Amino acid sequence: MQVTDAETALLLARIQFAFTVSFHFIFPAFSIGLASYLAVLEGLWLKTGKEVYLTLFRYWLKIFAIAFAMGVVSGIVMSYQFGTNWSVFSDRAGPIVGPLMAYEVLTAFFLEAGFLGVMLFGMEKVGKKLHFAATCMVALGTAVSAFWILSVNSWMQTPVGWAVNAQGQFVPAGGWWEIIFNPSFPYRLVHTVIAAYLTTALVVGGVGAWHLLKERRASSSKPAHPEEPLSEVEAASRRTYQLILRDGPSPGSVPPQDERERERRPNEAIGTMFSMAMWMAALVAPVQIFVGDLHGLNTMEHQPAKVMAMEGHFESYPDGAPLILIGMPDSEAEKTRVLLEIPKLSSLILKHDPNAPLQGLKSVPKESRPPAEIVFWSFRIMVGLGFLMLALGLFSLLARLRKRLYDWRPLLWFALLMGPAGFVAVIAGWITTEVGRQPWVIYNVMRTKDAVAPIGAPAVATSLVAFVVVYFIVFGIGTLYILKLMGRPPHSGEGEPAEAPIRTAGLTAAPSVDRRGADPRPDRTEGAD
Repeated sequence: MQVTDAETALLLARIQFAFTVSFHFIFPAFSIGLASYLAVLEGLWLKTGKEVYLTLFRYWLKIFAIAFAMGVVSGIVMSYQFGTNWSVFSDRAGPIVGPLMAYEVLTAFFLEAGFLGVMLFGMEKVGKKLHFAATCMVALGTAVSAFWILSVNSWMQTPVGWAVNAQGQFVPAGGWWEIIFNPSFPYRLVHTVIAAYLTTALVVGGVGAWHLLKERRASSSKPAHPEEPLSEVEAASRRTYQLILRDGPSPGSVPPQDERERERRPNEAIGTMFSMAMWMAALVAPVQIFVGDLHGLNTMEHQPAKVMAMEGHFESYPDGAPLILIGMPDSEAEKTRVLLEIPKLSSLILKHDPNAPLQGLKSVPKESRPPAEIVFWSFRIMVGLGFLMLALGLFSLLARLRKRLYDWRPLLWFALLMGPAGFVAVIAGWITTEVGRQPWVIYNVMRTKDAVAPIGAPAVATSLVAFVVVYFIVFGIGTLYILKLMGRPPHSGEGEPAEAPIRTAGLTAAPSVDRRGADPRPDRTEGAD
């Protein structure tokens, strides 16, 4: 069968949007959770006064700034594609999609733009409470951004509250409430935000595990030199320990732990962030699985063909459908070559009744079916990683019970390997959602082939190649720099302003005030003359 230029242009436009949205989604999935994590760290610092929380805040703030910037830039590129490759969609759905995306700018972007500078550079310039408020506003802004974007996308998945005007455009049939809070939106919003939190937790836990493993490797490979002179701090610690052994602990002091226990104690900042990440995995992963089940039931109600593709069911099952764990769907042959399945479990999950009937893709016209091969496997990748996150959380609880959270190598390696799993899971989930909606751009209303712009395949191919080259260079460099920052352990005084002369602005040089010298201001203890 000969492929026309229009069909090639459509395929290339879809590939281009899939490529750019996949790159973009990585950064918001990280920055949404990381912004909230920063707010928690700063709040704990203000409440407890412990330096470790400020150290972690400053450590992750630099990483957040880079990830946030790359997310904004990649998001702007996506917006332009609505006018280049998908101008027909923009024209017809613009009266609904346009205002919702504008609300994101008027709320989320304004919040972030107004407070991001204070959050990044204002620690030494504004009060602690005001800076904390700025951090909270940035965290709120990322969540509000997710709210509006998911509202738009959810409406495209479950369109309600619309009508068609004389120009053939989709317009609100009544108020905006029904459009914004469409049937799939609440489930998708909660599922996506929790996924962002888990993604951040896994990254933080992976970084912590990396540094804990490095500490263990360094301590185990360090040669013993009894004759080597001790540093001043080590000598003081040795004298204190000997006094305690001789005289017993003084009032208010803590008895020393045994040698093995003291060897297990990690760098405080590293141990704290690893512990917080493991708590997040242990507590939130089960919630995410429960929310995902609710989301799946909602999808079954409103987009049954997507669920059929996710399950790999071509045939209908009147007496209970099996859960195909491993199989090879074949859309052309209209069957799935089953390698491993559990009888009736699919009906139990989707209908809460093992004998409930389930329809298959053969009940849907061929031209309205999603590509089962992609949806089937992307769904399994997402679910499989979700259960691995649950396993990591349970594993960490076992380590806590054994008092081996920081030095149990299987747990540390598990957490390290799971570090990027959140990104893979959110991309797999996004593929399941978007490919499972095909061949519709607005489900059961507007087909994808009717939404593409009248543009030639060579033009789309040229821009696609340019995007691939530029994205891998620009965002590749940014990602490598983030990994470099993560590879350095947090330390006390993280991110404090450098000690350097302060010079006044102007065309001519002014006398400098050296912070390392005497303070030229009047002594506050003596008062001004």
